Amino acid sequence: MSKRHSAKYKIDRAMGENLWGRSKSPVNKRQYGPGQHGQRRKSKVSDFGLQLKAKQKLKGYYGNITEKQFARTYDEAASKKGNTAETLIGLLEQRLDAVVYRGKFVPTVWAARQFVNHGHVTVNGKKVNIASYRVKVGDVVEIKEKSRSMALVLEAQQSGERDVPDYLELGDRGFSVRFVRVPELADVPFPVKMEPNLVVEYYSS
Repeated sequence: MSKRHSAKYKIDRAMGENLWGRSKSPVNKRQYGPGQHGQRRKSKVSDFGLQLKAKQKLKGYYGNITEKQFARTYDEAASKKGNTAETLIGLLEQRLDAVVYRGKFVPTVWAARQFVNHGHVTVNGKKVNIASYRVKVGDVVEIKEKSRSMALVLEAQQSGERDVPDYLELGDRGFSVRFVRVPELADVPFPVKMEPNLVVEYYSS
């Protein structure tokens, strides 16, 4: 079992940004990196350094998915016609855990992965417990009836930290969403600036 979950706010510190726009982020109090050298004056970052940071930031945002899985998603985006950067964002937003998070079923992307893995979600009425499952346009993602009273579900629904984007259509009192369309970068409510074009440059170099 990966220990990525325990490191979620370390990503914020390492990036120097509040990736998920949460009030609990340590970056809200300390605007410098982790570790004993975190407060040193920052030197000029190389082009490769900027590209690497863009990749780590995007990968971290989606629950710090594994390098292998992220690279595979990039390869798929690169193989399709059109803008690779936009396609990459679309593929990441089609992950089932991303849809669960966007639909405000749970408060964090980390919770979304666990929520899916533990079998609390259905897609078109069938249980799916794979976080990386690719949701298609028209699919309906729903919280199981017996899971709707869970504390983290109620916390997420009552939270004012974020809104459900318009490429998801809420239904059943907020316990289900329909995936209306694959979003472009401009449609996705990232709290910080994401630069998938730099990710493309990273993998292309």
